[in-house]
Amino acid sequence: MATWTADQLPDMAGTTVMITGAGGGIGLVTTRELARSGARVVLAVRDVDKARRAVAGMPGDLDVRRLDVSDLDSVRAFAQSYTGDIDVLINNAGVMDIPAARTPQGLDLQTTTNYFGPFLLTNLLLPRLTDRVVTVSSQLHRFGKLHLDDLDWRTRKYNGLAVYESSKLAVVLFSLELQRRLTAAGSPIRSIVAHPGVARTGLVNHSKLNIVNRLPFLVQDVEHGALPLLYAATQDVPGNAYVGPDGLFSFTGYPAVRKPSRAGQDSTVATKLWQATAALTGSGG
Repeated sequence: MATWTADQLPDMAGTTVMITGAGGGIGLVTTRELARSGARVVLAVRDVDKARRAVAGMPGDLDVRRLDVSDLDSVRAFAQSYTGDIDVLINNAGVMDIPAARTPQGLDLQTTTNYFGPFLLTNLLLPRLTDRVVTVSSQLHRFGKLHLDDLDWRTRKYNGLAVYESSKLAVVLFSLELQRRLTAAGSPIRSIVAHPGVARTGLVNHSKLNIVNRLPFLVQDVEHGALPLLYAATQDVPGNAYVGPDGLFSFTGYPAVRKPSRAGQDSTVATKLWQATAALTGSGG
């Protein structure tokens, strides 16, 4: 099977890519490679100082801006203040299996960071997008259970890992419905899902799944973990493609278009989820 690496990135000169959560891990590697290929990269990050330190000395056209995707007011302010076109939006920021907490708007923090925030950001920036939106999910979406009447975890007992799984299933369904809407509108913009497999990052530091970092045969480094994002952002893949590693269980390997779970392909649920999310976020209805 052919292997695709960052060395095969096209010339990105004249292209603007915006990526959230770009100050470390997979987001930082993705930023570095896109900038190396000539793209102007807008790093939309919660901690501006940390991101500026991370990219200090990194060659390329890098623009660090503050955005907290867990705060919907921050998302709205960011989208309103941004001018200019965006060729590619990469919704990469995320948290995993964190303790229960609420955002300034009173929403579940983990679900907002992983799903509500990216949903709102994408909808608000859509008029400025010219090519595609890539949203990062996880193979753990296969274990997610959605409750459309309780997306915000108010009536169910909070379980950090279950919340993560359901938020990543929501991302997959979001891409499905977004692509349906784009196609119906005759838009050339594509919605794509990418997942890094099991990559050795700080994402699992607070989770019991951190044990995977001690099983090297199941884990790949952040360089390889970033490849599906880079592939999804730059290659000619179909709308609503699900891009992840080509290895066993899609844990490790090189980028390939795979299939999400059956639940992630349910168009009826995707439409209902969109409507429920639009009501919660006040956008996308």
